[in-house]
Amino acid sequence: MTAVVTPPSAVTRVQARRRVDALAKPTGALGRLEDLAVWLAACQDRCPPEPVENVRAVVFAGDHGVAAYGVSAYPAAVTPAMVRLLDAGDAGVAVLARQHGVRLRVLDIAVNDDLADVPARVRAFKVRRSSGPIHLRDALTRDEVAAALTAGRAVADEEIAAGAQLLISGDMGIGNTTPAAALIAAALGLPADEVTGRGTGIDDDALAGKRDLIDRALRRAAGRAADPADLLAALGSADIAASAAFLARAAGRGVPVLLDGVVSVAAALVADRLAPGAAAWFAAGHRSTEPAQSLALDKLGLVPLLDLGMRLGEGSGAVAAVSLVRSAALLLGEMALLSDVLG
Repeated sequence: MTAVVTPPSAVTRVQARRRVDALAKPTGALGRLEDLAVWLAACQDRCPPEPVENVRAVVFAGDHGVAAYGVSAYPAAVTPAMVRLLDAGDAGVAVLARQHGVRLRVLDIAVNDDLADVPARVRAFKVRRSSGPIHLRDALTRDEVAAALTAGRAVADEEIAAGAQLLISGDMGIGNTTPAAALIAAALGLPADEVTGRGTGIDDDALAGKRDLIDRALRRAAGRAADPADLLAALGSADIAASAAFLARAAGRGVPVLLDGVVSVAAALVADRLAPGAAAWFAAGHRSTEPAQSLALDKLGLVPLLDLGMRLGEGSGAVAAVSLVRSAALLLGEMALLSDVLG
């Protein structure tokens, strides 16, 4: 486990709050943009904060053994196809990334395909192919967890070295809402029926089967939630483990993160255990339709910026919220003070 993370600057937070209240507007008139501006200023330790120009999103891709048990409306073959689409710039999040000036990267961490036709950079951090079906056996060995955590930290270091002012962790993998929900349930001590969602849009029969599978996984892995690495081995996947380490490293190095849907938030919950205090560096980009995401966000003390009914994953909801982060920074930096207006 890494050391406790130093929180964003409390002194700058106070300065930013005072500046927000002194802007040429009624107190609180900018709503949650004010809180976002204060958080960003504290993260940067600068008031007003610098404009947020270098935003970088990484999509961690992987397959999941549970996909063979009816938990998704789509076959596992979609995962490698979507990795190719992401790398080509034709996936949904790629469109949003271009619109919002976000640098996008996709990595094969555990896709059940060699992906020999994609550039080597996409495969540079591959840990394994797919993961174990968590209701029957562990998803990963402890060595594979360690490799995934090492990969996630290395990727964060690369993105920070490239000048990232804000990071986003996206996901791609058929069946991935199942281990995400299981991780959240185990971490928060919740039953399967409270965390199980429809994922890709499964029908009632498939939902019941998914709920039963998660319940079986939770019973199989009972008592293993205290150690985050062991929890990832039991109920996670290599791609979620890499994402958790990516988020923990970002927080440890003082770079703020915009979270996405249930997979990203499950990784964030684990990241806050890998690096206690990491959650202070996270903001929630959007509320997905998955119940486990809302439960985990409540535990992390985060309120989503957007609530659009999105469930695409890929980092898409977080990328869609980037404009709000940028707006918050500019309002705090460029808006007139009331004292200047009144003379």
